[in-house]
Amino acid sequence: MNSSRLFAVTLTMAATLVLTGCAGSQSGSAYSRSQTRGEMHVRMGVVESVRNVTIEGTQSGVGAGAGAVVGGIAGSNVGQGKGATVGSVLGAVVGGMAGQAIEEKTSKKDGLEITIKLESGQIIAVTQEADEQFRAGDKVRVLSGSGVTRVSH
Repeated sequence: MNSSRLFAVTLTMAATLVLTGCAGSQSGSAYSRSQTRGEMHVRMGVVESVRNVTIEGTQSGVGAGAGAVVGGIAGSNVGQGKGATVGSVLGAVVGGMAGQAIEEKTSKKDGLEITIKLESGQIIAVTQEADEQFRAGDKVRVLSGSGVTRVSH
Protein backbone atom coordinates (compact mmCIF):
# COMPACT_ATOMS: atom_id res chain seq x y z
CA MET A 1 0.00 0.00 0.00
CA ASN A 2 1.54 3.34 -1.00
CA SER A 3 1.95 6.16 1.52
CA SER A 4 -1.02 8.25 0.28
CA ARG A 5 -3.39 5.28 0.61
CA LEU A 6 -2.00 4.41 4.03
CA PHE A 7 -2.53 8.02 5.11
CA ALA A 8 -6.15 7.95 3.81
CA VAL A 9 -6.87 4.71 5.66
CA THR A 10 -5.35 6.02 8.89
CA LEU A 11 -7.21 9.32 8.64
CA THR A 12 -10.53 7.58 7.98
CA MET A 13 -10.09 5.23 10.92
CA ALA A 14 -9.21 8.12 13.24
CA ALA A 15 -12.25 10.10 12.09
CA THR A 16 -14.49 7.11 12.76
CA LEU A 17 -13.21 6.73 16.31
CA VAL A 18 -13.61 10.44 17.04
CA LEU A 19 -17.13 10.63 15.62
CA THR A 20 -18.37 7.51 17.41
CA GLY A 21 -17.04 8.99 20.64
CA CYS A 22 -19.28 12.03 20.06
CA ALA A 23 -22.48 10.00 20.22
CA GLY A 24 -25.21 11.49 22.41
CA SER A 25 -25.20 10.72 26.10
CA GLN A 26 -28.04 8.99 27.95
CA SER A 27 -26.54 10.02 31.29
CA GLY A 28 -28.62 11.37 34.13
CA SER A 29 -25.88 13.96 34.66
CA ALA A 30 -25.26 15.09 31.06
CA TYR A 31 -27.28 17.85 29.44
CA SER A 32 -27.30 18.78 25.77
CA ARG A 33 -26.80 22.44 24.96
CA SER A 34 -30.51 22.79 24.04
CA GLN A 35 -31.56 21.42 27.46
CA THR A 36 -29.80 24.14 29.42
CA ARG A 37 -31.59 27.22 30.72
CA GLY A 38 -34.93 25.45 30.34
CA GLU A 39 -37.41 24.86 33.12
CA MET A 40 -37.62 21.31 34.42
CA HIS A 41 -40.62 19.82 36.24
CA VAL A 42 -39.36 18.22 39.50
CA ARG A 43 -41.10 15.35 41.25
CA MET A 44 -39.91 13.50 44.33
CA GLY A 45 -40.11 9.75 44.83
CA VAL A 46 -38.60 6.57 46.21
CA VAL A 47 -36.81 3.93 44.14
CA GLU A 48 -38.82 0.70 44.04
CA SER A 49 -36.35 -1.33 41.97
CA VAL A 50 -33.32 -1.04 39.72
CA ARG A 51 -32.52 -3.29 36.77
CA ASN A 52 -29.32 -3.38 34.71
CA VAL A 53 -29.94 -2.86 30.98
CA THR A 54 -27.88 -2.22 27.85
CA ILE A 55 -28.37 0.98 25.89
CA GLU A 56 -27.93 0.19 22.20
CA GLY A 57 -25.08 1.84 20.33
CA THR A 58 -25.53 4.40 17.58
CA GLN A 59 -25.83 3.56 13.91
CA SER A 60 -25.30 7.01 12.41
CA GLY A 61 -23.77 5.74 9.18
CA VAL A 62 -20.37 7.26 10.00
CA GLY A 63 -18.87 3.86 10.85
CA ALA A 64 -20.33 2.25 7.73
CA GLY A 65 -19.10 5.09 5.51
CA ALA A 66 -15.61 5.09 6.98
CA GLY A 67 -15.44 1.30 6.80
CA ALA A 68 -16.51 1.36 3.16
CA VAL A 69 -13.76 3.87 2.30
CA VAL A 70 -11.11 1.86 4.13
CA GLY A 71 -12.35 -1.42 2.62
CA GLY A 72 -12.53 0.06 -0.87
CA ILE A 73 -8.99 1.39 -0.68
CA ALA A 74 -7.67 -1.87 0.72
CA GLY A 75 -9.62 -3.92 -1.84
CA SER A 76 -8.29 -1.87 -4.75
CA ASN A 77 -4.83 -3.27 -4.02
CA VAL A 78 -6.02 -6.75 -5.05
CA GLY A 79 -4.89 -7.53 -8.57
CA GLN A 80 -4.92 -5.13 -11.51
CA GLY A 81 -7.59 -3.88 -13.93
CA LYS A 82 -10.93 -5.63 -13.36
CA GLY A 83 -9.52 -7.54 -10.39
CA ALA A 84 -8.74 -4.26 -8.63
CA THR A 85 -12.24 -2.95 -9.39
CA VAL A 86 -13.91 -6.10 -8.05
CA GLY A 87 -11.63 -6.06 -5.01
CA SER A 88 -12.48 -2.41 -4.40
CA VAL A 89 -16.24 -3.05 -4.54
CA LEU A 90 -16.08 -6.14 -2.33
CA GLY A 91 -13.75 -4.35 0.07
CA ALA A 92 -16.17 -1.42 0.31
CA VAL A 93 -19.13 -3.70 1.08
CA VAL A 94 -17.30 -5.75 3.70
CA GLY A 95 -15.65 -2.64 5.16
CA GLY A 96 -19.02 -0.86 5.41
CA MET A 97 -20.57 -3.78 7.28
CA ALA A 98 -17.58 -4.03 9.63
CA GLY A 99 -17.55 -0.26 10.21
CA GLN A 100 -21.23 -0.24 11.14
CA ALA A 101 -20.74 -3.12 13.59
CA ILE A 102 -17.73 -1.39 15.17
CA GLU A 103 -19.63 1.89 15.57
CA GLU A 104 -22.57 0.14 17.24
CA LYS A 105 -20.37 -1.88 19.57
CA THR A 106 -18.10 0.99 20.65
CA SER A 107 -21.04 3.31 21.42
CA LYS A 108 -23.08 0.73 23.41
CA LYS A 109 -23.45 1.68 27.11
CA ASP A 110 -24.46 0.13 30.40
CA GLY A 111 -27.76 1.50 31.67
CA LEU A 112 -30.26 1.28 34.49
CA GLU A 113 -34.02 0.94 34.39
CA ILE A 114 -35.11 2.71 37.58
CA THR A 115 -38.67 2.11 38.81
CA ILE A 116 -39.86 4.90 41.10
CA LYS A 117 -42.95 5.41 43.24
CA LEU A 118 -43.67 9.13 43.15
CA GLU A 119 -45.11 11.01 46.12
CA SER A 120 -48.40 11.19 44.17
CA GLY A 121 -48.55 7.37 44.27
CA GLN A 122 -47.86 7.03 40.54
CA ILE A 123 -45.22 4.48 39.55
CA ILE A 124 -42.88 5.33 36.67
CA ALA A 125 -39.75 3.80 35.14
CA VAL A 126 -36.85 5.80 33.70
CA THR A 127 -33.93 4.33 31.75
CA GLN A 128 -30.59 6.16 31.71
CA GLU A 129 -26.84 5.50 31.68
CA ALA A 130 -25.46 3.72 34.73
CA ASP A 131 -23.28 6.66 35.79
CA GLU A 132 -24.92 7.01 39.21
CA GLN A 133 -25.87 4.20 41.59
CA PHE A 134 -29.45 3.76 42.81
CA ARG A 135 -30.87 1.25 45.30
CA ALA A 136 -34.40 0.34 46.34
CA GLY A 137 -35.46 2.75 49.07
CA ASP A 138 -33.35 5.70 47.82
CA LYS A 139 -35.14 9.04 47.81
CA VAL A 140 -34.72 10.59 44.35
CA ARG A 141 -35.66 13.57 42.21
CA VAL A 142 -37.25 12.98 38.84
CA LEU A 143 -36.61 15.88 36.45
CA SER A 144 -38.65 16.16 33.26
CA GLY A 145 -38.53 18.73 30.48
CA SER A 146 -37.69 19.19 26.80
CA GLY A 147 -38.81 15.62 26.15
CA VAL A 148 -36.22 14.17 28.54
CA THR A 149 -36.67 12.61 31.99
CA ARG A 150 -33.75 11.87 34.31
CA VAL A 151 -33.32 10.60 37.85
CA SER A 152 -30.86 12.00 40.40
CA HIS A 153 -30.25 11.90 44.13
